[in-house]
Amino acid sequence: MDLAWKIRKKVFVEEQEVDESMEWEHEEESTHFLAFIDGNAVGTARWRDSGKGIKLERFAVLSDYRAKGVGAALVEAVLADLPAGNRIYLHAQAAAEKFYARFGFKPAGPLFYEAGIAHYLMEMKPKD
Repeated sequence: MDLAWKIRKKVFVEEQEVDESMEWEHEEESTHFLAFIDGNAVGTARWRDSGKGIKLERFAVLSDYRAKGVGAALVEAVLADLPAGNRIYLHAQAAAEKFYARFGFKPAGPLFYEAGIAHYLMEMKPKD
């Protein structure tokens, strides 16, 4: 978890100026992922049952490793790990909407702001 937290702090708290107190919720009930390149943790993500379905969250890749397939590998790993039959959704930063659409996510509501950042609710069909 220390590696995941370091990545999330760098990306969300330092780069995107998200209030740090918002970043450390739902840790215990989440399933966490790390992406490594050459033995270095460079990306992280998690999923959890939110009570409204399976929510994918906290996708973060260190700036030096973006646009190298790390984010896509994380999405694929998370999707492969999900239980079948549940609603699958995420809050995509507006800048990442097209990225998530590549995996079958579709916008499911209007633009909204979370932590001062524009987001879209996006959903995909549940796994069989």
